[in-house]
Amino acid sequence: MMDLHTHTVFSDGIGQIYDNIAEAERRMLKLIGISDHIHYFTPGRFSAYISQIERFKKESGITVLAGIEANILADGVDVDDATAERLDYVIASAHVWLEPGRADVYLELIKTALQDERVDVIGHFGNVFPYIGYPGEEELIEVIELAEANGKAFEISSRYKVPELDFVKSCIRRGVKLTLGSDAHMPKEVGRIGWSLKLFRKAGGKEEDLLFSELL
Repeated sequence: MMDLHTHTVFSDGIGQIYDNIAEAERRMLKLIGISDHIHYFTPGRFSAYISQIERFKKESGITVLAGIEANILADGVDVDDATAERLDYVIASAHVWLEPGRADVYLELIKTALQDERVDVIGHFGNVFPYIGYPGEEELIEVIELAEANGKAFEISSRYKVPELDFVKSCIRRGVKLTLGSDAHMPKEVGRIGWSLKLFRKAGGKEEDLLFSELL
């Protein structure tokens, strides 16, 4: 189906962009996104990244999208307008270390990203909950409502096995879009979205509940 979260040698992956696309084709995906970490890029390196994606997009038999994984920081998401304009989508993830019991801090970071017009997808939401504690249901509903109000999507991550089933069900009920992602860091991991797809279907998800469903 789709894998919108893959990394290459342009950040901390070990494969080339064309390697990831070739594996996606081999696995008969309909859609693959390349989404390297933003903090690895200089302006020149980013231009080369976009150029390669555009080149292989034309040569591939499946849909290839140019994405990036940005970081949600205390002062906002580290992606600027000029960068976002050259991309098909932006994933924003909170790569932070927090003390146990500080789920409130994590949720505030997520809320910041949900209100950023440059962001399209929240990456691996809740992967830190086993370490910092789980928020209450009302707090999670508030996050989903903010996503609904701002047209944001949540990733179902096979790497981290998040979010929870009830969270995904709530997203579907409210019309909040979802994506499927392997978070692959090597070509052989591309398309390993079995856990994501199983959870999505268990939650009652249909193709139209996915971001970019029109490309599938």
